Formats: sequence, C-alpha cells, structure tokens
Amino acid sequence: MTALFKKIIITYTFIYPFNFLVAAQDFQVSLLTCDPGDELYSAFGHNAIRVLDKNSGQDFVFNYGTFDFNVPFFYVKFTQRTLDYMLSVTTFDRFLMEYNYNRRSVREQILDLSPEQTMEMYKFLQINYLPQNRFYRYDFFYDNCATRIRDAMEEILGDQLDWNEDLLAEEKTFRNLIDEYVYRLPWADFGIDLALGSVIDVKAEEREKQFLPDYMETAFGRAMIVGDGPTRPLVKENRIILDFPERTAVLDLWNPHIIWWAFAMAVFILTYIGFRRKRLFKGFDIAFFSVLGLLGLLVVLLWFFTFHSQTKYNWNILWAFPGHLFLAIALLRKNTKPWVNRYLMAAMILANMTLVFWIFGWQSFHSSIIPILLVILLRTNFLYYNLKKFSVEQIA
Repeated sequence: MTALFKKIIITYTFIYPFNFLVAAQDFQVSLLTCDPGDELYSAFGHNAIRVLDKNSGQDFVFNYGTFDFNVPFFYVKFTQRTLDYMLSVTTFDRFLMEYNYNRRSVREQILDLSPEQTMEMYKFLQINYLPQNRFYRYDFFYDNCATRIRDAMEEILGDQLDWNEDLLAEEKTFRNLIDEYVYRLPWADFGIDLALGSVIDVKAEEREKQFLPDYMETAFGRAMIVGDGPTRPLVKENRIILDFPERTAVLDLWNPHIIWWAFAMAVFILTYIGFRRKRLFKGFDIAFFSVLGLLGLLVVLLWFFTFHSQTKYNWNILWAFPGHLFLAIALLRKNTKPWVNRYLMAAMILANMTLVFWIFGWQSFHSSIIPILLVILLRTNFLYYNLKKFSVEQIA
C-alpha cells in the first residue's frame, strides 16, 4: 500500500467518520479467526476485527496483535514484558496475503449487531486507534489480540451480551491450554514449561480460555444478545475465507524426550565405567552442573526481574538451581572443600523435592525432565560417596 493511499484511507476513515445513525446498516462487523502457524509466535493462532462498508467497498481489519521490531532493545523489552503491542489497521486484502502465503486458514463470523451497536463498535475502534491509545502492555493470558476483542464486545454490549458458557466444558489449566498448541513444537513446549511457573497450573474459567483465538471463536459462536429485541445469536453467519489442510504433528526424533533419555543412558554408562575403574570423570560434572546453574539463573531472572506474571513461583528452580554453578567451580579444585559433600546432599534433596511438587500438583513439569532428574540423583550420589576415594580423571 502506498503512503498516499494510506493517507487517503486514514483521512477518510478517521478524520471524516461516517454518519452511522443513517448508514450503519450498510456496515458489517466480523470476527476473523486465523489458524496457528509453524513458528512459536504464530502457534496459537490469531483474532482480528473486520469492518466492511458494503456500499463503498472499503474493507478494513483492526489488528491488536502487532508490534514494532525496530524498537530499541527489542529482545530485552520482550523478555522483561516492557514491550508494547499496538492496534494497527490494514485492508482486508493485505491482511489475507500473509495467511494465504503461509497456508493458514481464516474463518469469519459475521456479527448480528444493531445499527446502534455497530456505530458504537466503530467509534470504539476509532478511539482505540488514536496515537495515544493504540499501544498497550501485552500479556499473553490476560491482555492480547483475542482478549482485547472480547473486552471490546463486553464494553459495547454490556449486560446485553450473554456468553452462554458451556457448564459441562472440560476443566483445563492454563498450561493444559498451551500444551494443546505447542505439542507440534517439542522444544518450544520444553522451553515454555521451563520458563513458566506454577501460577499457570490453575483452572482457567471459560471466559479466561478466550485468550486463545480458537476458544474466542467458539465463545462468539455460542454467545447471545439479550434485551435488545428478541434474543438472538451474536453470530449470524459463518464463512470460510481461506481453507487449507490442518497441520498435523510429525514425529521428530530430535525432541527433548529422546535426547534427554539418550543423554541419561550415556551418563549411566559413564558412571558405571567410572565406578569400575575408580574414576570420577569430574569434567562431566563440571559441565553438567554449570549448565544447570545457568538455567537456574534464567529462572531467577524471569521470576524476579521481569514483569511477566506467568514466570513467578517457578519450581523448576529446584533442579535447575543457580547454586550448582558454585558446585561446578568447587569441582575444578583438586582438593574439594568439606562443604561440597553437604551441597551434594542438598542437591539430591532438591531433585527429590521436584518430584514431590509434581506428585502433589503444586506445579506440572515437562515430562522430559525425568531423565535429567535421574542424572542429578545419580551423579550427586556417585560424587557424595566417592569424591574422596577415587582418583580423578577429568574428560574434555
């Protein structure tokens, strides 16, 4: 779209708004739902609002899911949750280009709004698009491209909107809901379970599930408008705009479960050889506990030094503990200090506590950490009983 064309659209649409009281019946407001993509940022799908002027043919999409990659310190702000998302406006054709290129299906739910409600929705979007209003602080669960649309509908319709929630819907935690979308991306699934804490292992209410676009689409399809004439469904027509085959999960041998179990088997063999030859192979432990310590620092950073609410109370810190870095440094010495054995015992206890937290449901961990926990228990036990007895052969 050329700069001139953009200027014409913005001028005509936002500086000279239409008289909706006269012509609102010629406008059509829709919810667009886009299928998930192959990358993590697109793995959960997308929602947007379409406003079509059936007389002039002007066709706009209001998108709450955009951000500026050129913001200074983009990745730092993204990690700390200080990056603002924004409402953007584009034409419907341009919006579809990306989804057609990436072969992602797009569905439309045309809303059965009265002329007055249509006017209020458009005014709401106009005000939201003002430079001082278009930016907002993104939150994956509570303030995203889907929840912004939900909140807009609730503000416009008020008590006239009945979500008509399914009282028999399956109970799911926020982590369960995420898992439904990232199972196709095993390493992303592992990373998410490592980074997010126990705060997401709580039941998501039906309204809260609407942070996911597919659940938003289902909620719109079930919702009713009441007290505005005869009770009617919120959605009067469903249309398929783009239709592509559903993405299916492909078995990938390069996934955390296979890699970590293969790693654990290799460590069992290494430990057995060390026991038979009376060698410690401390080089492995220095590397292993260094990695665990660095992961622990990441957990601490996300827990205490960011504004993400979902990274709090993350009990992955029980096995990925920053203190393991001190153990790695201590093992570099030829003669280890007496505190090292006490620390090894503490590390065993922390690893076992991870299982306790898991069993009692205080946090759900990624199942692939089981072999990692076994390695921690094996090596801490091996070092605890043999550190003073065996000769040392460090491996590169």
